[in-house]
Amino acid sequence: MATRMVSLQARQLLAASLGLVAFLGLTGYALDRAFVETASSGLRQRLENMAWAVMGGTELLRTGDIVPPETPQDPRLSRPGSGLYVTILADDFRWDSESALGRNLPLSDALAPGEQRFEGPIATPNGSLYRASVGMAWEISETREAKLTVHVAEEAGVLDRQVSVFRRTLWGWLGAAALLLLGLQILVLRWSFRPLRRVVADMEQVTAGNAERLDGAYPTELTLLTDSLNEMIDVGREQIERTRNILGDLAHSLKTPLAVMRSELESGAQGEQLRETLGDQVGRMNEIVAYQLSRAVTSGRQTFAAPLPIGPCAEEIVTSLEKVYAAKNILCEFDIDASARFYGEQGDLMELMGNLLENAFKWAHHRVLLSVRTMTIAPNRRAGILMTIEDDGPGIAPDQVDRLLQRGVRGDERVHGHGIGLAIVQDIVKAYRGELQVERSRELGGAAFVVRFSPSV
Repeated sequence: MATRMVSLQARQLLAASLGLVAFLGLTGYALDRAFVETASSGLRQRLENMAWAVMGGTELLRTGDIVPPETPQDPRLSRPGSGLYVTILADDFRWDSESALGRNLPLSDALAPGEQRFEGPIATPNGSLYRASVGMAWEISETREAKLTVHVAEEAGVLDRQVSVFRRTLWGWLGAAALLLLGLQILVLRWSFRPLRRVVADMEQVTAGNAERLDGAYPTELTLLTDSLNEMIDVGREQIERTRNILGDLAHSLKTPLAVMRSELESGAQGEQLRETLGDQVGRMNEIVAYQLSRAVTSGRQTFAAPLPIGPCAEEIVTSLEKVYAAKNILCEFDIDASARFYGEQGDLMELMGNLLENAFKWAHHRVLLSVRTMTIAPNRRAGILMTIEDDGPGIAPDQVDRLLQRGVRGDERVHGHGIGLAIVQDIVKAYRGELQVERSRELGGAAFVVRFSPSV
């Protein structure tokens, strides 16, 4: 059972959604960590500032007695169990804020003068705490000083609640943003893929026979695709039409030789006359079949044909012709653009050049010239070629061109041939949507056959 492929729109939506979720997730995580660190740093700064404020509000008498601050720095210090606690320690002195009454708190460590600490969360029987501690030494006299330690502690729940509120707000807004962006993404993807859906719909119309080509207005990115599809459609129809015409032409062409043979047999002719008539008609039928088969195997223009270099094919053909026409001592010259390429079947190229070069060798006195040039219209378009085959023979009169291009007509009945070579060339050129022109060679003076295959997609 064939696996159904996921649509391009679904793939794009899935990939974009995964990217969106990953981006928002990383963004949320980064913002969460930044807030937690900022909140922790703020808590530490606040507790340390309160410790210094408590230290500043504490008085040291000359007798060595310590007087705690009369006014608490925060109202919570006056409320038992409020979550904010202060302890002042000296050698034989300890003072706890009213909020620490009845609480078992880890606020008994003495710090060396100038030492500062921030710790937390510290587990206690009353819950976790964050603690800031400051150590200081006060000089009572030249020989006596008092060492004080101030501890300020706050329940971790205060920071946890701040972080919890921030997280709820953060992820709520990020979730809403994700849904909004996802919806917007779906709309953008549907809008972006609308031209592709239109191409599919138009192609279905062509397949159903309701349209001949893809004639819609498509974005620039799809123009190459739609042009290629249109060319494939046209080539396919031309192939079908050409095959149908070939079969019709073959049937029609064979009627006359068959009728002649039947008439001869029914007339009672015998002997040499019968053999001569049958031989002529069989030869004629053989020519007709060969010609129609040559037309049938012509592949024609192909959208995705591999480019064929022209030079090697030309050398192979000329090597054979030089052997056939060795007695004429023909000099064949090449002027072929190295970048020139034929987009089609090698058999078609060999048939095209073979017939034209053979015709040139047949009529030339001493020289034949094959020239091939590249024709381009844009860097991203397939290049065309301009092929010219010239000879120094008698040439062709302008009023004889159309007649010579007809099937079965020879320029001189005394010259061996079937008269179908140029007709085959015409069929190949037409199949590849090219142009064939017969002119007078300016350089050699004889005939010049010019074949033009225009640039295309």
